[in-house]
Amino acid sequence: MQYVRLGSSGLKVSRICLGCMSFGSGFDWMLPEDQSVAIVRKALDSGINFFDTANVYSLGESEQILGRALKSFGVKREDVVIATKLFHPMGPGPNQKGLSRKHVFQAIDDSLRRLGMDYVDLYQIHRFDRETPIEETLDALTQLVRNGKVRYIGASTMSAYQFAKLLYRADQLGLARFTSMQNNYSLLYREEEREMNPLCREEGVGLIPYSPLGGGLLTGSRRAGTVRSHSPMARDRFRRPADEAVIDAVASVARERGVGPAEIAIAWLLAQPSVTAPIVGATKASHLEDPVKALDTRLTAEEIAKLESAYETQPPLPVYFRPPPPETQTRAR
Repeated sequence: MQYVRLGSSGLKVSRICLGCMSFGSGFDWMLPEDQSVAIVRKALDSGINFFDTANVYSLGESEQILGRALKSFGVKREDVVIATKLFHPMGPGPNQKGLSRKHVFQAIDDSLRRLGMDYVDLYQIHRFDRETPIEETLDALTQLVRNGKVRYIGASTMSAYQFAKLLYRADQLGLARFTSMQNNYSLLYREEEREMNPLCREEGVGLIPYSPLGGGLLTGSRRAGTVRSHSPMARDRFRRPADEAVIDAVASVARERGVGPAEIAIAWLLAQPSVTAPIVGATKASHLEDPVKALDTRLTAEEIAKLESAYETQPPLPVYFRPPPPETQTRAR
């Protein structure tokens, strides 16, 4: 495993991050605890020290499973980097969502309790909150850093102009600065190369892309546009002939090398400027093998050209992750 700084911070993270959205219940593609724990074990055995979850994943169940798994393996707190997120509704009340000071303070305490930890290493705003003044959010996050509940803050899934406003106001007010951006970026979706990625590169913000395999399509196991209830990150998108061409290009390079397509897709992403660690989700422990192998894979200029030439620009994708309404789920305590 390789370890690098997250953005311009001093925090060292593994170059592969395990995404924990599949842990828990609520969708038919989510995993019970025993299967989730096996994936955490595989990640640790592979040298992965970076784990990403969110309070909304199974309404806290993912956080609980991750915390219990790490404790059961006797992992020292200082040896892992734990990232979680807040924004989406955690209950029916008007203050159980968003980025208000009230919800930020409540959400971190709830997440820490579920994780069984005293602090999180990376606390991320899951979305941009148009209803809360950004100064209020930035001040609340800064207080969490100052009181030791959070070590670094990050952001996810928003327009570049929104992120630029957050960075500018934080600098202007002398508040905590965002260390990372968790955005949707892969060979199947490269629109972030227009504005968000250059902004992060200029500002020293590390990229930790989610859906690096295009909802599993870049593994070659499924075709674009197919209906599959287990992949909200890929449902109803990537139906164009150009998307099929990208998938075929990845499969072709993989065949020529005699490796899995996932290894090629992750190797390409790891080579992109400012990318710190792709967030790899898994529903089987074996799904981590090809991404880890990608750390030592160096693509040639010809292979990169083949992979990139198939891409055609597309409109920005909407937010596809829609958690079930809180009232339909059993809330994790």
